[in-house]
Amino acid sequence: MPTEIAATIPLVDHHCHGVVPGPLDEAGFEALISESSGRPPPGTNNFQTPLGLILRRFCPEVLDLPKLASREAYLERRAALGPEEVNRRFLRACGLADLIVDTGHRADHIATHEAMGRIADRPSHEVVRIEAVAERVARSGVAASAYPEAFGTALAEAARDAVGLKSIVAYRATFAIDQTPPRRGEVVAAAGAWFQRIAATGKARLEDPVLLRHGLWLGAELCRQRRFPLQLHVGFGDTDITMHACDPTHFTAFYKATEPWGIPITLLHCYPFQREAGWLAEVFPHVYFDVGCVLNYTGPSSADVLGEALEMAPFTKQLYSSDAFGLPELYYLGAVLFRRALARTLDRWIADDLCGADDAEEIVRLIAGENARRIYPIGGGTA
Repeated sequence: MPTEIAATIPLVDHHCHGVVPGPLDEAGFEALISESSGRPPPGTNNFQTPLGLILRRFCPEVLDLPKLASREAYLERRAALGPEEVNRRFLRACGLADLIVDTGHRADHIATHEAMGRIADRPSHEVVRIEAVAERVARSGVAASAYPEAFGTALAEAARDAVGLKSIVAYRATFAIDQTPPRRGEVVAAAGAWFQRIAATGKARLEDPVLLRHGLWLGAELCRQRRFPLQLHVGFGDTDITMHACDPTHFTAFYKATEPWGIPITLLHCYPFQREAGWLAEVFPHVYFDVGCVLNYTGPSSADVLGEALEMAPFTKQLYSSDAFGLPELYYLGAVLFRRALARTLDRWIADDLCGADDAEEIVRLIAGENARRIYPIGGGTA
């Protein structure tokens, strides 16, 4: 039955980040269970959320506490065990087969993908964030006239041992932009203006649509050469996002242009556009998607979100992801909620005589890992 296989099948987490390797105080922990850039209102805390509730329901038992332990008891026990033990317990309790780790966000503050493999005791693979490489090149002192070639060389080198690339173009400029490759002269002019802003402000954040498009198309070509996926952030995130313009259907011209290349395009977390992402996966043969960390943030309602993702998209085009960042609890919750939500949906389909047990088992195997293994160069299954 779906409940049994979903509870035990090893998961390929195709999009996640490192955990914080050192200790966290109360404020540091609570900052990592919210996408807000500010503190909660006076007299409240970030445990008073769907994520906080579901964390208290499932995570205390991993730390030898009763379920629904108080916020205070939970944080006290976590501190007593120490970060190394907490990270190890949660990551090894997820039932992972492989981790595919985005190393481009706050890389100096979190564990490397190699360290994540050691903590989880599972194979770990790297995805390179295109914009992070561009920002490193910009800080290197290269001339604007040499930027296109320098960036191309740096991206190819950074991705030498990677299994995919990622772009956060939706974060930085939205999807509602020109989606054609820019000309070299446009790239050099935009790089010159960017370098002047870096000199004036000391900040290398890449936001220029011309340079973002250049990175996107350069990355797409590299993905075509290496035969691995291009990940795209979609929807859900922090206050940097202009949400309505992060609807992935705005990027339809890019999907159409890249379809002949055969590059798998993987749309990440997608909320509140999981239905739009499902439609894109239905109509474009190279588009895949997940619902990622949204399962954590919707907590008790996570089965509803996954149910919407399952409405239209081919079962061969959906992926598992925790999109966990910083806290090992987010890895664990991602796995727990995904397993529960998928089993609940499929059990209902069987009860309604819409699906057979063998069909349900196949759906679980596809989404849990087989689809990811088909498009990422990570090798065969692991026990």
